Amino acid sequence: MTGMRGARERRVRTGGVELCVAELGDRGRPTVVLVHGYPDSKEVWSEVAPRLAEHFHVVAYDVRGHGRSTAPRPLRGGFTLEKLTDDFLAVADAVSPDRPVHLVGHDWGSVQSWEFVTVARTEGRIASFTSMSGPSLDHLGHWIGRRLERPTPRRIGQLLGQGARSWYVYLLHAPALPEAAWRGPLGRLWPRVLERVEKVPGGDYPTPSLPSDAAHGAWLYRDNVRPRLRDPRADAYAHVPVQLVTPLGDVFLSERLHDELELWAPRLTRRTLPTGHWAPRTRPDLLTTWITDFVTSVEDGRTPAAAPGRYADRFGGQLVLVTGAGSGIGRATALAFAGAGARVVAADRDTGAALRTADEARRAGAPAAWAETVDVSDERAMEKFAERVATEYGVVDVLVNNAGVGLGGSFFDTTPEDWREVLDVNLWGVIHGCRLLGRRMAERGQGGHIVNVASAAAFQPSRALPAYSTSKAAVLMLSECLRAELAGRGIGVTAVCPGFVTTGITSTARFAGADAAAERRLRQRATRLYGLRNYPPEKVAAAILRAVARDEAMVPVTPEARTAYALSRWMPGALRRIARVKPPV
Repeated sequence: MTGMRGARERRVRTGGVELCVAELGDRGRPTVVLVHGYPDSKEVWSEVAPRLAEHFHVVAYDVRGHGRSTAPRPLRGGFTLEKLTDDFLAVADAVSPDRPVHLVGHDWGSVQSWEFVTVARTEGRIASFTSMSGPSLDHLGHWIGRRLERPTPRRIGQLLGQGARSWYVYLLHAPALPEAAWRGPLGRLWPRVLERVEKVPGGDYPTPSLPSDAAHGAWLYRDNVRPRLRDPRADAYAHVPVQLVTPLGDVFLSERLHDELELWAPRLTRRTLPTGHWAPRTRPDLLTTWITDFVTSVEDGRTPAAAPGRYADRFGGQLVLVTGAGSGIGRATALAFAGAGARVVAADRDTGAALRTADEARRAGAPAAWAETVDVSDERAMEKFAERVATEYGVVDVLVNNAGVGLGGSFFDTTPEDWREVLDVNLWGVIHGCRLLGRRMAERGQGGHIVNVASAAAFQPSRALPAYSTSKAAVLMLSECLRAELAGRGIGVTAVCPGFVTTGITSTARFAGADAAAERRLRQRATRLYGLRNYPPEKVAAAILRAVARDEAMVPVTPEARTAYALSRWMPGALRRIARVKPPV
């Protein structure tokens, strides 16, 4: 079958139509039923279904009038939510007669699945529901009604915003026009539109049945939208746990549609994705992780919920790799992502420190955490490391290039060997990470984020830190260039510029031109000064998570970093004069 390698196919008769049903995986395992949206067929799940089949019995079926299922006659009145519910129950009875199924819906598959999980006649047949890019029409009707009853400027703005996004709904109600467009130029152009606008990879999707699928599917809107929005059900409460996945780049649906969803789905887990509407095609790996975790938690009798930390809806289940994770900002960042439910790879050249961070990450909430030993300045070691990470853990979703070393001293005291050491770690370590791990992220074509930890020294000149400041300024510019290059691939790049932060870097920093005794005294003095500043690395970690969630380009973290950045932009002469002052260390 097209796009569903190794699937078993059967036909299910219901309500005058014959549905094409595909099955993958062991029938003795819990059953997950995938319901596609508009204008798709079941092949929209062809990247998700095989992954899920490693853990579950997976079922995908063509909705009536789509793919290899037959269409009702006449079409008008043949696509009501009541008839779609009949179809679902027929499929569920055929593929899992003795156990409730776990439901996953996208777009109109989600719209109709909301009906399935809120009507009394399906109780006991559904165990859980994962919703993507398709609200309940009943919930939407009440959402609109509440805003019309109390039309504050904010609520009117929400209505107008969603109204503009719903332009296609109005067109689909026009007689004959959608059918003519889909069977004509739109059907031919649609694959290219998905590739260019939605960044959907090419291949065996969409299928050749697209024009007829889209023409038939217009009746999903005509048979249901206006009747339900005019008279939404008052009892549309979900009787199963619900996982809501919200693509942040969805051009058709506003995030605000789900602001009050807890009223209708008390057992709600929220997830967000920095991708467009067609998440089953652009992020099948992460969706598979979330669906697997959610279904497993329900099967195990646990209350499904996102990790308790902030940004759990954004980073839960994602794979995050942090270099220099053994201490300081790296350790705090790894633990912050772990608290948000991410899977964490803690990399450090100190094996023991990496192991401790990985252990703490698991206790902090990471579903999985691993320790890796690597010297980021070693090109060959980094190549082997990147290959090992991809093979054992997968492609990284968030890469944090944090590893760094400190070096103080005047320019003329700084030897070529000093320069090489600082640049090898602080600059080349970032280059290796971006090149080797970032390349795999880009080749995957499913977005991601790279964080390069620079410093306020990147834009604040200092007579005492020429080598260190140069390395961090290079990291800042590298990040800006990389952000421009990767923007078209859905990958964000952020340069984080902390100021004086209490970390272990002062205890290991080197001072050019100083003998061992003098260097020891300078380290102690620097550590004492940083201790008096007392800015914890956890605040930098929080800034990193916030920056990734917001896709910020550059983040000066501490007050002194923000001040220096402002001066560098508006009063650079003042910053240069400050740089002439001999520092206390």
